[in-house]
Amino acid sequence: MRKNRKNDMYINFDKSYQGRGRRKSSTLANVIMVVILAVLLGVGAYYAVRINAGGDYRLNKDSADNNDANPNASNQAPVISKAPDDSSIKKEQVIVEVDPRTPVKARGIYVTSRAIMDKRDELIEIADTTEINAMVIDVKDDNGRITFKMDSPKAQEVGAITNTISDIEELMKLLKEKNIYPIARIVAFKDPYLAEQKHELAIKNKDGSLYRDNNGECWINPYEREVWDYLIEVSTKAAEVGFMEIQFDYIRFSTGKGMSEAYFGPLAEEKTKEDIVIEFTRYAYEKLRPLGVFVSADVYGTIISSSIDAGLVGQNYVEMSKYLDYICPMIYPSHFGDGNYGVDHPDLEPYKITRKVLTASKTKLDEIPEGQHRASVRPWLQDFTATWIKNYQVYGPLQLREQIIGVYGVGYSEWLLWNAACNYTVDGLYRD
Repeated sequence: MRKNRKNDMYINFDKSYQGRGRRKSSTLANVIMVVILAVLLGVGAYYAVRINAGGDYRLNKDSADNNDANPNASNQAPVISKAPDDSSIKKEQVIVEVDPRTPVKARGIYVTSRAIMDKRDELIEIADTTEINAMVIDVKDDNGRITFKMDSPKAQEVGAITNTISDIEELMKLLKEKNIYPIARIVAFKDPYLAEQKHELAIKNKDGSLYRDNNGECWINPYEREVWDYLIEVSTKAAEVGFMEIQFDYIRFSTGKGMSEAYFGPLAEEKTKEDIVIEFTRYAYEKLRPLGVFVSADVYGTIISSSIDAGLVGQNYVEMSKYLDYICPMIYPSHFGDGNYGVDHPDLEPYKITRKVLTASKTKLDEIPEGQHRASVRPWLQDFTATWIKNYQVYGPLQLREQIIGVYGVGYSEWLLWNAACNYTVDGLYRD
């Protein structure tokens, strides 16, 4: 119930005189009484004016009660104190950041630089006729080569530019006309080309020789800041030609034989693999986000629940998610060992393994406190047959769809398809 403000604002004269004895009036007494009444009326009028003017005597609780009753009133009760001089008032500005970027719920396919030239019409038709609306296109590929001409001093210095995509402006214009969301794939630390050209940036063995993985390829050292700046330089050029998202792949250390004996330099004595990958992720996000592009990263699906795998490759699912717009776990059923997540043969049960891994993803990311930034999850799905594992099956429309349904079943709405040859199972996709 609202309080009666009349009792707060005006003196109750009846109560003020209650209990006082009265005597018969006389002339002098009448004069005195008139004077007293005049004084009291004057004081009462003074207080009434002060109160109505919002002075020192208004009640806090009364103001708060009336704010609750009046939906147009401020939610904050006025402070009851003498008004300070203008010189002592602190004026605070509240700056609300407006993100100019427009997010897209991406359902995409991986596209090599060669495929976008040789199979462009076929790939565009997939996007025209199915639910596909995004393409992840190689800009810096697995070999460390840059796929279109760009004004990158470092790439030009080492001769990394191939110009496989010879009409990048026309391509970006076409993708825009077709409402296809363009994502630039930037392979980060797997860069055999740069490592061979600049040995000082490469991972080395303890004897000073170049480290080589199981395929004989060199990797660049994630602890080298010059490597970071090169990746940002290439990413910036990709943003300038029209890519709306930069996606880092191989944003990790090699898992090849001999990595336990590799030498990364003195900084590795102070910072772990996870520390340095997190620092690079944050650095890249702070550099690229102001350009108006989204930033994403591909990570192993196994790191979601395996701290051992996370430590080996240097990928921390939660901490990286704090500095990305999208985190893209590669949850190919064939990449999980028999028995993982309680699934006997993951490749044979794509729906089940997809749901279990992404449920674990939700639980893991809930470690980030409510209100803090966290990346959206956009998983990579398998659109290939893993003939190299023991318990495999041929992947077709059913297996593809089971994975997609698994994504939606957990509450995620975006996904990407991987096929190294860019041959996609169109019959597993919904038609527009």
